[in-house]
Amino acid sequence: MAFEMYGDVILSRDVSESGLHAGDVGTVVERHVVPGVSEDGYSVQFFDMTGNTVAVVTLPPSALRLPTPT
Repeated sequence: MAFEMYGDVILSRDVSESGLHAGDVGTVVERHVVPGVSEDGYSVQFFDMTGNTVAVVTLPPSALRLPTPT
C-alpha cells in the first residue's frame, strides 16, 4: 500500500526503541523506493500534544495503516 506524502498514518505496532506505541498517529514525510525490494519504506514524524517532534522513524508499510473515519 502506498501512503501519501504529508498524510496521516497510524502505527500498527510498537517501536519501543523510539518510545512509540501501536495507535500513535504520525505524518509521512518521505517515501523511500529501493529498486529490487518488494516494499517501500516511509519516514514518519510523530508529535506530542503540543506539536513538538517526538520521533522520526523509517518504517515498512506493514507497520502503518490509514486512519479510519469515525
